[in-house]
Amino acid sequence: MSKQYLTTHTIDNAHLTDIFSLAATPTALLSASGSSTIHIHSTSDPTIPLAQSLTNAHKLGCHHIAASHNGKVAASAGFAGELKIWKLAESGEWQPFGELDPAKTGSKSAGEVWAIALSEDGQYLASTTSDGRINVWDLFGDRSERIREYETGNAGSGSFGMCVDLSYDGKYTASGHESGAVYVFNNDTGRLQYSLPGLVKPIRAVAFSPAGTRLAAAGDAGIIAIYDTKHGEHVGNFTGHTAFITSIDWNDTGEYLLSGAFDGKVKVWSIDRGACVATHSETDKALWAVRWLPKTGRNEMFCTAGANRSLTFYREATGA
Repeated sequence: MSKQYLTTHTIDNAHLTDIFSLAATPTALLSASGSSTIHIHSTSDPTIPLAQSLTNAHKLGCHHIAASHNGKVAASAGFAGELKIWKLAESGEWQPFGELDPAKTGSKSAGEVWAIALSEDGQYLASTTSDGRINVWDLFGDRSERIREYETGNAGSGSFGMCVDLSYDGKYTASGHESGAVYVFNNDTGRLQYSLPGLVKPIRAVAFSPAGTRLAAAGDAGIIAIYDTKHGEHVGNFTGHTAFITSIDWNDTGEYLLSGAFDGKVKVWSIDRGACVATHSETDKALWAVRWLPKTGRNEMFCTAGANRSLTFYREATGA
């Protein structure tokens, strides 16, 4: 049984350049691009107005943005190497909370941070590096301490860490690499939990399910691999994309998975049915980011963004 989603709203030219990353909170959508400004749109208003712009957030642009699930903390990584933390003030506006400098915490260079992720409460942040290392910080600890550094190769010779995710409780970190490898680390023990069978080709997105029982991984193979995180087993694949997959996201219940690809197609997958239940394509240009929005009514919504510089919003059709 398929599901129907309707395009409800499009914000054309939302950024001056490609939109590379999206992050959703209970009330807002944060978007980042090759330009220096981060935009924040209110999703509690049906018209999805621009609520705030963080101007000059990253002088050379921002390639990744993440937000905690409780909507109180955000982080952004820029092409100049900045790793900035933002906090939601009581006024409802986002304000700078600090900046992490990997060079001051023992890392090799300030400009090495690539993908980033936050835990549910925003206390923990994970990031990847070009030589395969994975770092985890406690943002609320003394001086925002780095509490873990994981090596995926010998003496910093690991494969480029293209993506990362933290489980909701911050206990596990998952990373996907250019080599096709997928790793899960236990942040409590500081050890590798599983080295999962990868997809041979580069992994561009990893995502824990809300309950943390499943991990999805996808990339240049055009396949979404699903893993059982309790046993570290590969339990299935979703196939159907004909271009490499750039972004994936679980809905709040863990029943559906969203995926976006380089050919502009976005798909919705049912975990129970093990099948694609919806496919949409508003553009033939690359989608760099797809995100579910917090569910405020009976029907779900998601947003897509990419090389067409627009934000496109979809809502589940009434009665679907």
